[in-house]
Amino acid sequence: MIQRFHRNDRRILTFPAVHPCEGISPATLLNSLITLSRNICNFKSNFFATQRRNVREMIRQVGILLIFFEEIRDHLPSDRDSIVLCFAELHTTFQKIKFLLDDCTREEAKTWMLMKSHSVASQFQVLVRTVATALDVLPLNSLNVSREIKELVVMVANQAQRAKMELDPEDEEAVKRVILLLNQFENKFQPDPCVIKKFLDYLDITTWAECHKEIQFLEDVINIECSENYEREVPMLSSLVGFLSYCRGILFEDSVYGNTDQSDGSSNLETLSCLNPEDFRCPISLELMTDPVTVSTGQTYDRASIQKWLKSGNLLCPKTGETLQSTELVPNSSLRNLIQQFCADNGISIAKSRKKNHDISRTILPGNPAAAEAIKFLSEFLACRLYFGSDQQKTKAAYEIRLLAKSNIFNRSVLIEAATIPALLQMLSTNDPSMQEHSISALLKLSKHSNGKKVIMENRGLNSILGVLKNGLKLESKQIAAAVIFYISSPREYRKLISENPQVFPALVDLIKYGTSCGKKNAIVAIFGLLLSYRNHERALGAGTVPALVNLLTSSDKVELNTDALAVLATLAERTEGSFAILEASALRVILNQLQNTTSRAGKEYCVSILLSLCVNTGAEVIAALVREKALMPLLYSLLTEGTSQAKKRTRSLIKILQRYCETSTSRLVSEVPQEQFIDVR
Repeated sequence: MIQRFHRNDRRILTFPAVHPCEGISPATLLNSLITLSRNICNFKSNFFATQRRNVREMIRQVGILLIFFEEIRDHLPSDRDSIVLCFAELHTTFQKIKFLLDDCTREEAKTWMLMKSHSVASQFQVLVRTVATALDVLPLNSLNVSREIKELVVMVANQAQRAKMELDPEDEEAVKRVILLLNQFENKFQPDPCVIKKFLDYLDITTWAECHKEIQFLEDVINIECSENYEREVPMLSSLVGFLSYCRGILFEDSVYGNTDQSDGSSNLETLSCLNPEDFRCPISLELMTDPVTVSTGQTYDRASIQKWLKSGNLLCPKTGETLQSTELVPNSSLRNLIQQFCADNGISIAKSRKKNHDISRTILPGNPAAAEAIKFLSEFLACRLYFGSDQQKTKAAYEIRLLAKSNIFNRSVLIEAATIPALLQMLSTNDPSMQEHSISALLKLSKHSNGKKVIMENRGLNSILGVLKNGLKLESKQIAAAVIFYISSPREYRKLISENPQVFPALVDLIKYGTSCGKKNAIVAIFGLLLSYRNHERALGAGTVPALVNLLTSSDKVELNTDALAVLATLAERTEGSFAILEASALRVILNQLQNTTSRAGKEYCVSILLSLCVNTGAEVIAALVREKALMPLLYSLLTEGTSQAKKRTRSLIKILQRYCETSTSRLVSEVPQEQFIDVR
């Protein structure tokens, strides 16, 4: 009867109560109501950071009614219609009471519940009045219960009717204290730590982990608000995130940290993909552009992102900071065609990519002036710790930067302006594995910002990052270093400088050979990015990229990893020397096996691309070998019906080459290959 919700399955301060169905058995309804009442009464032992007076009163009234429910359970009254009506209404109301008590005891939502305390008190008022209304229709005189019980029920009804569920004075004082602290931040004044600690103690937020959970919860609420285009409360939520981030980074600096973070820890390190090159990402949203447009400064953005930017009153170019001479948006059709072709080649659904990736376009500006100043104060503090702190303080500061820069463009820009990157680069040479991992992870987040790439390269950070890639103290640090190389090589001028370093490709190839699956993938994608410059093909071949990738394909059962390896081989095969390197690595059979067995459509299409390049670049020997593969033609025919337009084009070209060879070959070879295999694909 009672609808069960996991506390995280329901949005906070929503009450999806279910009204009992018509014709429900009175006994069933009463038993469910008793169970629900007991659940509410069990909240007596819980800690309530806020609403303590209202909670006590609500639980007291439900407890008295529980005594009444248990009293009449063994002898239900004859006047069932009116009592079922009363109990059904109480059952729905008690569900909402339980939801509200659940929210009041959510460990990670203390700050938000405090700031919503006026609304929460009003909700308590509504619910207690609903209890009074339900009791009005209760035929109390016809019930076979003791006089004492009847008097208790009448007392509850009268008290519920007159009750004023008001805000606790202590809660009201705490709300005022928070508003004062936020105003101080907004006015560029650092609050007294003692005042902040008094507020945190009131909510029983006493550890780094508890503060971090509060921040994560608030960020989740912001994401929900923005996804539903209901952003009225986002400024307040953002200010609380900035304030609590300040608290987490400064007030809890000596406590244990990082144990509760599963979204950015070593168990779930960032993995790159060949399928999202930086050149196709919108500088605002950092996602693949579906409708690229160019503004007056010559920069290109996704239409939806730049329109939202302009509608919010911003007349500066987000990337250059220059004033826009015009708000006219010119479609960039050539780039759109390239993106569409790229997605078609690789089987990418842009819609799915957008759904999967968190849109952080709104974070290019601070959500609130108070949040902006709090982050600036915190960034300066963390930079100071990086330069002058103890080893423990430096490690903690690097971890805080890693969290702050994870999914917030404004935070990245502020941290870069605070000169954190040079210090992080120096820390990469440490003998402390944790310090090195957190430092390279922080650099990874900052390298996604255009200014971050620039500062890393201007401070000769490539050598330090290469040092981690080659000799990192942990495998996790090595794979993160490969990801950093991918991001800093996205600008063409940096790609050239990076590829000229003779250690880059050998280090990436070593990671392909000996790294974890995540490390292998990041190394492959870093090579893929560097291969956007044709001059790097020779360097990649010289480093032994092809044999390493072929060995990976023979030993790996991970579809995504194999698909990325095939993408790099397809790129290398486009040039004659790459095709011969693939043949020298005895890869032809490996490619055919991948074509036959992979479940990835993109992987199959890369295989066709490789085979086509081998036929074009190396001559008749490969063609003859493919003609003898009787299972090849059915696979190619299936791609003609299932593949993308570009894949179909390449498949047709490959089939034509094989047909032409059969038509001109000796009769002995033709007899070995039944002509019915070949159909007109023109």
